[in-house]
Amino acid sequence: MFRSTLYQKFMNLPLRAKFLLSFFLVIFFGGLLILTIGTRIEHKTIFSLAQAKVRHDLAAAWMVYNERLNDIRDIVLFNSNRDSLQKALLNNQRQVLLSYLNRVREQFKLDILTLTDAQGKVICRPTQPEKRGDDKSSDPFIQRSLQGQVVVGTDVLSREDLLLESPELAQQAFIRVVPTPKAAPQTEKVEERGLVLKASAPLIDNRGKIIGVLYGAVLLNNNFEIVDRVKEIVYKGEKYQGIDIGTATIFLYDLRVSTNVLEANGRRAIGTRVSREVRQAVLIEGQSWVDRAFVVRDWYITAYDPIRNIEGQIIGILYVGMLERPYIDLRNKVMMTFAGMAGLSAIILLIILFSITSSIIHPVKSLAEATKRIANGDLNHKVVIPYRDEIGELAQSFNQMTENLKKANQKLLQWGKTLEKRVEERTRELKEAQDSLIQSAKLASLGKMAAGVAHEINNPLTSILLNTHLLLESLEPDDPRRESLEMIAEETTRCASIVKGLLEFARQSPPKKRKTDINSLLLNTVQLLENQAAFQNIEIKKNLAPDLPPLELDSNKVKQVFWNMMINAAEAMPRGGTLAITTRLSTDKNDKKHVEIIFSDTGIGIPKENIPKLFDPFFTTKVSGTGLGLAVSYGIIKQHKGNIQVESQVGRGSTFIISLPVEKEDRRQGGSHE
Repeated sequence: MFRSTLYQKFMNLPLRAKFLLSFFLVIFFGGLLILTIGTRIEHKTIFSLAQAKVRHDLAAAWMVYNERLNDIRDIVLFNSNRDSLQKALLNNQRQVLLSYLNRVREQFKLDILTLTDAQGKVICRPTQPEKRGDDKSSDPFIQRSLQGQVVVGTDVLSREDLLLESPELAQQAFIRVVPTPKAAPQTEKVEERGLVLKASAPLIDNRGKIIGVLYGAVLLNNNFEIVDRVKEIVYKGEKYQGIDIGTATIFLYDLRVSTNVLEANGRRAIGTRVSREVRQAVLIEGQSWVDRAFVVRDWYITAYDPIRNIEGQIIGILYVGMLERPYIDLRNKVMMTFAGMAGLSAIILLIILFSITSSIIHPVKSLAEATKRIANGDLNHKVVIPYRDEIGELAQSFNQMTENLKKANQKLLQWGKTLEKRVEERTRELKEAQDSLIQSAKLASLGKMAAGVAHEINNPLTSILLNTHLLLESLEPDDPRRESLEMIAEETTRCASIVKGLLEFARQSPPKKRKTDINSLLLNTVQLLENQAAFQNIEIKKNLAPDLPPLELDSNKVKQVFWNMMINAAEAMPRGGTLAITTRLSTDKNDKKHVEIIFSDTGIGIPKENIPKLFDPFFTTKVSGTGLGLAVSYGIIKQHKGNIQVESQVGRGSTFIISLPVEKEDRRQGGSHE
């Protein structure tokens, strides 16, 4: 009701007002739509560029980080090969060793430089000469170096280890945990462990015997050398509104131990923690994080990578970030400029429209006035408009209409005489038209009924087929009616199949699972295909792992997947080649066992841009293909809670890896968990 009233009020407005109001609404809503879309596109573009830059910045940070690691490795390796050091060790010249190692440690700014014997026991620690004899053989670095390896990486030292090396290091490593917004809950109030860059190398005598291990390290807690160098190299000290645009941080697990992120009081945010979302993604899931994140007290466009020790365990995070505010302000500035230009354009257009409507409204008013005079009987009135546009043509037509009205008035009496006859003829024509419409309605209803009959035809077909088979069973083998009944049964079956096919189109049935030996199912499929013409020039290599556990699956559906994989491989090798089929048992990071079936061909390969679309319905590069084979295969594997992966290089072949889960026996039988 309200909408109808509003429309009525709009239509009652003067013509000029309707023109201006309509044009204003078009400009307003069109501009609003364009502004909204433009804001989204611009925001996405600006932040995509920012994320690309912060990825590059993170790579640069890793270069600085690894450069320092390599420096430590080179220092340790170089000195482990010094003859003077080896001779002093063999001759048990402890003072010489202490003096030499202390000089090297201070020269190259190492926090730790310690020597062990061939059993991993410390024999010389220049930072605390009296502390010796402790066993370091369980240290992964020392273990590997005792086997002849030069080892470099990041490690976490306990407070006890730091105290052995130097009380000052233990004091440097001590950090109070600061409550941080958006961080995960934590009960610890202090952190006493130290994150170190560490390297170790064996001392090998002339006979090739390992006589000791030299290891060195730099403590990162409250050490800002790396993060400040990253800031200097990558961001060059640039600021925005007095705030550093770029920051870098090294985390011990989720705690900032080295950073140039500042708190509100201007101090480095040592002891603050990473946000809950980043902690989950990087520390728990082991993924890189490139997105906007809340850092201490502001939003940044950030990149985080996990720091792993030499055993692959995540022990920290390397972070770089750019202040988000400059990009937000840039986006707002661009959009405000765009909105201002759009508003100015709208005002100019409305002024132009006002002028244009004036040239239209005045002639229309003249026509309206003339219409009133003619309605009052003044058929001699003429409209004079000097333009030759549509309004001018309308005025000429109006004057011609007036002339015709005069002539029509003269003929009015003649029309009166024939009016009754014309009315009768018109009535007859209307009746014929009505009869035609009724007939059309009947035909339409008949069409709907026919469609319904077609939909329901499956039921009588079933009845015909059933009764035909009953009659066939009651007839003697030599009965002459048997041939006719058999033909009826055959044709009825064909019709029923057609109807069933139409009704079941695109219908997915659930898999009928049972325990199946995957190797037997594969061999059966290979046996069906390897003698076909398409496989004549293809060598099939089978590498099937024995003793694979049986799988709960629908063997017919999975055989269809294997069939599709082998046919696709054959079509990818039109001139022949090798198809390798492999089965194996694998375990993922969640300790879930899977059976993997791998199809590797030496065919033409798949372009990189087509791999993400392989399992899309109707996507195909074949001239005669439907694009449903891989899509159907993918659906079947997903029904079995499995997965398909693709690896391919153009010109070198493709590999399809099918992974099917192994269900635990205790889950079905109620036994104890593995």
